[in-house]
Amino acid sequence: MQGLLLEGNNLLYQHRLGTDLLGSSSEEKDLRVLVDNKLSVSQQCALGTKKDNGILGYFRESIASRLKEVILPLYSALVRVHVEFCVQFWAPLFKKDKQLLAWIQRGLWSISVRKD
Repeated sequence: MQGLLLEGNNLLYQHRLGTDLLGSSSEEKDLRVLVDNKLSVSQQCALGTKKDNGILGYFRESIASRLKEVILPLYSALVRVHVEFCVQFWAPLFKKDKQLLAWIQRGLWSISVRKD
């Protein structure tokens, strides 16, 4: 098992999970979110929203139906979970980071969901 070490420079300290020793890693992926101790929160928010924007672009280009009943379950499964995780994990402090994550949530409606 490995753990992401976000702070502390004590190389002699050994982290444990129960009785198991943990190795160290500079990056980890959780729920398709890359967490890297070399990136700032703003950089990680930008990477996360870029990925979500790509998924929304895929919706626009690849899904023929624009019905609410088709788009909303896909959005809920692929994008919303990711954005909510990013907000909880990174706890963005800067207004620009919050706006970036909010923009992705509003991006669903730019696909022009209609109720036919």
